[in-house]
Amino acid sequence: MAVSTTNETTPTRNPWPGVISLAFAASIAALQNTAVVPLLPVLQRELNVSLAAVTWTLTLSLLVGAVATPLLSRFGDMYGRRRMILGALALLVIGSVVAALATSLTWLIVGRVLQGAVAALVPLSIGVVRDTLPRNQLATGIGVLSATMGFGSGGGMILAGLASGDFHLLFWIIAGISLVAAVVVAFLVRDSGPAGNARPDLLGAALLATWLVALLVAISQGGAWGWTSPGVLGLFAAAVVLAAVWVLVERRVAEPLVEMSMLTHRGTVGATVASMLLGFSFFTIMTGVSGFAQVPVSTGYGFGASTLQVGLFLLPSTLFMLVISLFAGRIMSRFAASSMVATGSAVTALAGLWLVLEHSTPAHLYVASSLMGVGLGVGYAALGTMAVEHVDPGKTAVAAGVNALVRIVGGSTAGAVIAAILAAQPGVRGYQWVFGVAAAAGLVAAVFAAVYGALNRRPTTAPVTGPVTGPVTGPVTAPSGR
Repeated sequence: MAVSTTNETTPTRNPWPGVISLAFAASIAALQNTAVVPLLPVLQRELNVSLAAVTWTLTLSLLVGAVATPLLSRFGDMYGRRRMILGALALLVIGSVVAALATSLTWLIVGRVLQGAVAALVPLSIGVVRDTLPRNQLATGIGVLSATMGFGSGGGMILAGLASGDFHLLFWIIAGISLVAAVVVAFLVRDSGPAGNARPDLLGAALLATWLVALLVAISQGGAWGWTSPGVLGLFAAAVVLAAVWVLVERRVAEPLVEMSMLTHRGTVGATVASMLLGFSFFTIMTGVSGFAQVPVSTGYGFGASTLQVGLFLLPSTLFMLVISLFAGRIMSRFAASSMVATGSAVTALAGLWLVLEHSTPAHLYVASSLMGVGLGVGYAALGTMAVEHVDPGKTAVAAGVNALVRIVGGSTAGAVIAAILAAQPGVRGYQWVFGVAAAAGLVAAVFAAVYGALNRRPTTAPVTGPVTGPVTGPVTAPSGR
């Protein structure tokens, strides 16, 4: 039987079947979120709810992912990453079944909340890859995870189309493939066991979830309730107070959910802001394109697209992300991570700007989708490295975890912002504002990446290719390509 070695003396069984199985599971983690995007207009009609209400099926799942990512990663340190991976997949299966059986928005949201925990699978998987692969194969292993995540993101759109917009069928399919993934992981994946006696920051997790929900409800309902209404102002005030309490708690607790110093660290703040804004821009453009394409032709600006056609509109984005992820290591050997993030963010901004100016034919959507795929492929490939290359090697996991968290938070705000914009400005002008906001976010992300890249010229860790979302460590030498 083929063996590999993690050091010179201790042979182990070939870890690559386990890596491939984790990559398969990671693709499902990405797929289950994007599959919902083209279904939002369908869910709005079938469940007879408002757009603001139905976007919570996406927003809450992302919020759960934002909290679950650091929390389950900590549980992985305590009880073993493999066990947490299987737990996250079990919640995905259960959530998918609940969503498949749902006949109301409430039960659909319950299912989506359970599904959201699977976001933690990616950092947990990267932790397993780090522990099982030899150091010289680590970047390749992460590259495999990265590539399949890109494939899963686009595959969700296609799957929704193949299900002909039937959300019950869609979630049954997701439940089935998630169950297969769980069985494969159970047989093929092994990890090194618990890493230490870490403690979960449950209070920090609860406070983070609460202030984010308050903020997003205020944003999404501002147009309907009135931006100066007592309800909206009260929610904004509650979000500010709870956020302040959360910061105080995180500064005092021995093992915080999020290390506050990493949010303002000179070496990571550029990557932090760029990651959050790039995540926001991605979900805003993707959700905006889906909604715009499905608007009936009778309105004078939509294409009346089916869910399958929406998936085809976004297929170029998937293909470009997949191809670029496969070659990310070679690209990063020649260019600085900050330069790649700045370039990727600028191209993503260009995709949003293109849609502001050109949106009258399906060809315009294909152009925007291609630009977005190039931008995200280049930007996401380098965000992980930019987040960790200027921090002490011992803080690599913390910096990567914070970067993953803010990216998910950025994505989770997209639905609320879109709902608020379209409520205030219906019609084609509203969608132009949506794409314009996405373009502005991408541009600011590019500026932050470029400026902080220029301020930090002395790297301390090696590049880690792919969208790093968990504890990955590597050699402490960096490329000279600048």
